[in-house]
Amino acid sequence: MSFQAYLDAVEAKTGHTPRELIKLAEERGFDASTKATPILEWLKEDYDLGRGHGMAIVHVITKGPRISTKHVGTSGSHSDESDTLWLDGKATNPATTG
Repeated sequence: MSFQAYLDAVEAKTGHTPRELIKLAEERGFDASTKATPILEWLKEDYDLGRGHGMAIVHVITKGPRISTKHVGTSGSHSDESDTLWLDGKATNPATTG
């Protein structure tokens, strides 16, 4: 599953875009200095997210939308089209809406 697909799945499960979850995290005091555990606990408690999907959100909260180019443009199961994740919701992603 690509990193972007993880974020799209989180949106489907929570009803919130990644950007909305970042804002909610900031309201709780989470930022780039926050360790993963408290963020994962919040996501599990409020949205029943598992560790894998939760870690995708931890990444965008603590590191922003840029990801490693390691899998960009590859044919593997973790391939992403870009090194920049779309945070404003699957329905508005220009890479998927044509």
